[in-house]
Amino acid sequence: MIRLRKSAERGHFDHGWLDTRHTFSFSRYHDPRYMGFRALRVVNEDRVQPGQGFGIHGHEDMEIVTYVLSGALAHRDSLGTGSTLQPGELQRMTAGTGITHSEFNPSPTEPVHFYQIWLLPEREGLEPSYEQRAFPEEERQNRLRLAASSDGTDGSLTIRQDARLFLATLDGGREVSHEVPSVRHAWVQVLRGGVSLNGLTLSAGDGAAVSAESHLKIRADGPSEVLLFDLA
Repeated sequence: MIRLRKSAERGHFDHGWLDTRHTFSFSRYHDPRYMGFRALRVVNEDRVQPGQGFGIHGHEDMEIVTYVLSGALAHRDSLGTGSTLQPGELQRMTAGTGITHSEFNPSPTEPVHFYQIWLLPEREGLEPSYEQRAFPEEERQNRLRLAASSDGTDGSLTIRQDARLFLATLDGGREVSHEVPSVRHAWVQVLRGGVSLNGLTLSAGDGAAVSAESHLKIRADGPSEVLLFDLA
């Protein structure tokens, strides 16, 4: 079974400095039908204007993954981390017992476009930690590149949950496949372009919850980029 979550149906707020779209209930957006999927709790698509950002704020007991599509995102946190996330880089932050951080668009001219994803952790009270890693396009071109996993396999980031996150950048007409064991589920998020998922059409911003499907085939209509979550 594949259940589509169309881009236009997401929660949407335009604050001027921030244009944000929420796949699942978040902040002022609440829809009891969309409270998350398995361990996946938040999938937010954000665009932040030049010189703007999120001031210092706190999180607890959440695995937070950020991926920049264009522009750059400066990060500072209470662990002493200071870094700037560029396109093709993935950031993982374990909030655990508590962490504060800020996110800021350092460019005076260019907006930043990124996804921020929250997953429930394997347990509460984890020690806060931070990772950031680049995944060059050649590593994910026309293939599913493992970018985050519970054990850090193949140079992926380590997330504290039984989940795997894959990135793929696809040329038009190319396809990738993924096997889903009967006890697991998947979520597919289209970041750019458009694809067919087992024959169903998805456009940029669309997501799909997958259960009881043993085989996924993702075929790009044109140049496209997707995230695939393999979830317990």
